[in-house]
Amino acid sequence: MPKTPPGETRERVYCYVRERLFEGRPPTIREVQHAFSFRAVETAREHLEALVQEGRLVKKNGQARGFALPDLEGLKGWTTPRLVPILGRVQAGVLSTAIQDLDGYIPVESTHSSQELFALRVHGESMTGAGIFPRDLVIVKRQATANSGDIVVALVEDDATVKRLRIRKGIIELHPENPNFDVIIPSRYQCRILGKVIEVRRFLERASSPLRY
Repeated sequence: MPKTPPGETRERVYCYVRERLFEGRPPTIREVQHAFSFRAVETAREHLEALVQEGRLVKKNGQARGFALPDLEGLKGWTTPRLVPILGRVQAGVLSTAIQDLDGYIPVESTHSSQELFALRVHGESMTGAGIFPRDLVIVKRQATANSGDIVVALVEDDATVKRLRIRKGIIELHPENPNFDVIIPSRYQCRILGKVIEVRRFLERASSPLRY
């Protein structure tokens, strides 16, 4: 197996440290070593020191958790956004396989941790009546259950879709918010709730697009 290029590994280290900092949990050098399975702690140290030299991190001497982002250094009263992973796309219309490949990150202000949230790109027009349009990003809280009336991301067999959940006499129904699309009534063994949609993001300018790493 070919080795990962040093620049790519360093970028991954930066993304990891940055997300930990946004969560208020700055990592130690040894935690970075374990996160990336480096054989030696010195390898983690070298990547972190290189990021300091590049100006992407700052270091507080004498502190085990002394790495910080330069733009947040000394700033008080700021709200800590979470860097939420964008996991491919989801169809709002005909069912489409949800791609699990990482497609970037988006900052979200939330009381939930990054591990509880994910984002998906919407394709299709079945949810336009709920204000969810093609190319929107839906921010989703991971949960296996939801209430009737919630907008959810559901996995039907191997395909994912975003719909409004209705439960009638114990039967799950996935309703579109567009009269041109049909209600989906899967069997209880075919359907699994992946999460509840808690926010919708729409970008009008390229400058506002999600973070790419």
